[in-house]
Amino acid sequence: MAMSENLMDEQQVMDGNTGLESTGLEGAQLDRSNQTSAPMSLPLQDASLDIWDSKYRLKTAQSEPLDQNVNATFQRVAQALSLVEKNKTLQAKWQKKFEWAMRWGAIPAGRIMSNAGASKHKPATSTINCTVSGIIEDSMQGILDKVQQAGLTLKAGCGIGYEFSTLRPKDAFVNGAGAYTSGPLSFMDIYDKMCFTVSSAGGRRGAQMATFDVSHPDVLDFIKAKRENGRLRQFNLSLLITDEFMKAVSENTDWPLVFPLCEKEQVREALDLDNPKQVIWKDWPTTTGYIVNDLGQVACKVYRTIKAQRLWNVIMSSTYDFAEPGFILIDKVNQMNNNWFCENIRATNPCGEQPLPPHGSCLLGSINLTRFVDQPFTEQAQFDWAKYKEVVAVFTRMLDNVVEINGLPLPEQEYEIRNKRRHGMGYLGLGSAITMLGMKYGDEDSQLFTEEVTRQLALVGWQQGLELAKEKGPAPVMEEEFELTAAHLRQRPELEADGYKLGDKVKGKVLHAKYSRYMQQLAEEDPALVDEIAKVGSRFTHHSSIAPTGTISLSVANNASNGIEPSFAHHYARNIIKPGRKTKEKVDVFSYELLAYRVLNKIEGQGEEAAPINMDLPDYFITSDSVTPKQHVDIQAAAQKWIDSSISKTANVPSDYPFADFKHIYEYAYDKSLKGCTTFRFNPEAFQGVLVQEKDLEKTLYRFSLGNGEVVELKGNEMVEYDGETHSAANLYDALKEGYYGKL
Repeated sequence: MAMSENLMDEQQVMDGNTGLESTGLEGAQLDRSNQTSAPMSLPLQDASLDIWDSKYRLKTAQSEPLDQNVNATFQRVAQALSLVEKNKTLQAKWQKKFEWAMRWGAIPAGRIMSNAGASKHKPATSTINCTVSGIIEDSMQGILDKVQQAGLTLKAGCGIGYEFSTLRPKDAFVNGAGAYTSGPLSFMDIYDKMCFTVSSAGGRRGAQMATFDVSHPDVLDFIKAKRENGRLRQFNLSLLITDEFMKAVSENTDWPLVFPLCEKEQVREALDLDNPKQVIWKDWPTTTGYIVNDLGQVACKVYRTIKAQRLWNVIMSSTYDFAEPGFILIDKVNQMNNNWFCENIRATNPCGEQPLPPHGSCLLGSINLTRFVDQPFTEQAQFDWAKYKEVVAVFTRMLDNVVEINGLPLPEQEYEIRNKRRHGMGYLGLGSAITMLGMKYGDEDSQLFTEEVTRQLALVGWQQGLELAKEKGPAPVMEEEFELTAAHLRQRPELEADGYKLGDKVKGKVLHAKYSRYMQQLAEEDPALVDEIAKVGSRFTHHSSIAPTGTISLSVANNASNGIEPSFAHHYARNIIKPGRKTKEKVDVFSYELLAYRVLNKIEGQGEEAAPINMDLPDYFITSDSVTPKQHVDIQAAAQKWIDSSISKTANVPSDYPFADFKHIYEYAYDKSLKGCTTFRFNPEAFQGVLVQEKDLEKTLYRFSLGNGEVVELKGNEMVEYDGETHSAANLYDALKEGYYGKL
């Protein structure tokens, strides 16, 4: 669909009372039966205003506010993105529409909110949330070069992901040095310290993701690396899980642990390239310096074998106790990648919703689904599909414009984002919206709603991708010609059926639209659209992704549920890093749906004065821990069908959940064709999470040894004075254990 010119009166909404800065309860005066002129808004709770003020509000170097309120932040961002348009008439037109979309719940990601239109005050920052490193070559030069690039990336405010299984295993011989290597994890320590140092200098913690191949000889060390207090705390860890490994687990066969072989090593050890007990041929991220066959596969030395189920149990045990490593089904990622013909993905952004090629970037934004619920909590509750689709259309152009002001520090990153123009539009508030519609998260009705809201986002988004390509030109990769290789023909046998042969040159737009598995699926819904994209190209190669939206949800979305998740709880504590504090600060917050329910039902008392435990809520007011792990996976699967990138999703698991059942969650995720899976089980001995329920802290004892030898026991929710500050016992214990005390 082309962009509708029949949008609601923008000035009416821009001038109307959104309640974003109010202190009263204007939302209580809304007529639930007529919410077409403006979405229902509630006053932001204190925690929400605080996060907006600290993270997204533009200030001078002297900390004087330049954004007078949240609406001013919206206006700043809308203006910055509209200036990309080619003339003043279009700039004025789209600034209004961008502001309108933001008031209707289109929320660009955090770096865009913070840095768009802020160049006079923050000239060296980026509007891009995260990136992925270039391939870390297995040499000291390659390792240190990527450390430097990572430092510059973190300095610009971006998180970064890396694959470390390209580095040879511990105790492997290094020809040039005549010595044995210390292995990938020792070099990860360097990246970890660099991240802590650079990010601390900017007053904000950095974020990193380390991925690692499940067939690497050091995989067991990688799985257990964070068992050491304070080690690799600037990293999320995820394993690259292959179809081959999952098959080996199912069949309980041996699993070879391997690493690429150079010619000197093969000669020195007299390895037989045709003996599968000594050498296995595999696809590898780089072929430089290695033995390669005619299919482009690399010879890999078999270091040892391990029973696949034994390795699987180690992975699952670690995930059960420590919530890591994450689980990336890398074959599914690459099979479904729209850019399958020119990318080999081996890493993701730190939260995992954006699998990216070397130097790829994650340009994100989320739509607040609660804004489209009419007559919530009634039998007449409904979702405003027409308004939602209009917002998706405008928001697609907004995110595309971010490419022009990306602010990425490296030329390789700049080229990658401009060549493919990928972005990841998703949503937040799914759990809250489901509750407002009177459904239970995880039930069949909620799964159908999730699939439909994601399908519409996809269809409208790709329609806009086509319209923008006609207006502004397609992404450059669309017009690039690619020579068909044996790998292309092996991956897509239908190419030969369509008359293509080895060595033929085919344009990217054809390989993208006609032969990507995702676009083939989209063609089943709208074949004419995909046919035209194959002829014209699209403005971008990827449109959708669902991010975790933690602070965005809590701030400008007034604690609507994060991303695709249900609400963690309707009243809980959030641990927040505050400048100058030596531990995390515990802050009480309330779910958006609870606040809305109170206002619309004129219930006495608001916020902390009306705790949910003192009232009866409808049975569809569920929380993350009342959703079964299977239901979590089912919701993710319903969305993943129409998301062309990936999803950051956590399946909450009760502390007493049986380990045998826990393993089945991941097997079920694989069977449902997910691209990844993450679980969280509260384990106070391992870590103190960001979101904590009072009931968990109440029943957890923490022991502190004093200087005089005395041992003090405190419940996790007890407040304690230490070193001139008041802390929760849980947060103090965590800070001391991890070595962060005094460093935040």
